Amino acid sequence: MNAELSPLTLGTEMPEGQGPPLPQTPQETINTIIHYYRGEIGRMAGWRDRIDRTSNWAITVVAAMLSVSLSTPSSHHGVLLFAMLLISLLLLIEARRYRFFDVYRARVRQLERGYFAQILAPEGTSSAKWSVSIANSLRKPAFLMSYRGALCRRLQRNYCWMYLILLLAWALKISSPKIATTGETFDHVRSWSDVMENAALGPVPGWAVAIAVALFYGAVLYGSIRREPGAGELAHGEVHV
Repeated sequence: MNAELSPLTLGTEMPEGQGPPLPQTPQETINTIIHYYRGEIGRMAGWRDRIDRTSNWAITVVAAMLSVSLSTPSSHHGVLLFAMLLISLLLLIEARRYRFFDVYRARVRQLERGYFAQILAPEGTSSAKWSVSIANSLRKPAFLMSYRGALCRRLQRNYCWMYLILLLAWALKISSPKIATTGETFDHVRSWSDVMENAALGPVPGWAVAIAVALFYGAVLYGSIRREPGAGELAHGEVHV
């Protein structure tokens, strides 16, 4: 049975080229802000979950490589060098994810600090600066920190300790006595020449490997103690990732 559709069934059509209507009353505006806040919380939590996954992968890699390298005296120290490379790759991935997380975290904090905190305990005159900042970010999203800044921040939070554990394990490995193929233990390491001999990696001499590790950990140390000139959202409170 064909019946003619009424305007109520079809709904009110918007004029061509015109978007959905904006909130007209304070109640509609409040509802819009609440739903927007929930959406930003969801996006922030999603990127935070991705960051935590990468950190968990890095911890798993460190634990696995340590168990492989330190389980037997005959295992090669190159396993720990390979672990350093894997951790560095995960750090690069996590820094990229952190930059996205920082954008949504900043919006949430601006909304909480400028709107919800003012509702709960008004301080001074309400300002629209926070809403203008969020609107500009929505119109033209941009990262709030550099890639290097994100690397340093994640390095300071988690990865510096993983690198330190791997360095200590590597130092222990190259300073431990070797095991011959027959199962007999060679003489104990008594000098730096013995350490450099243990640090050799295939055709690469031990001194070259040691210099490369020292330069790499010099960069890790620099990133671990470096501080950003502008704190951004971190200037407001001590609870941050």
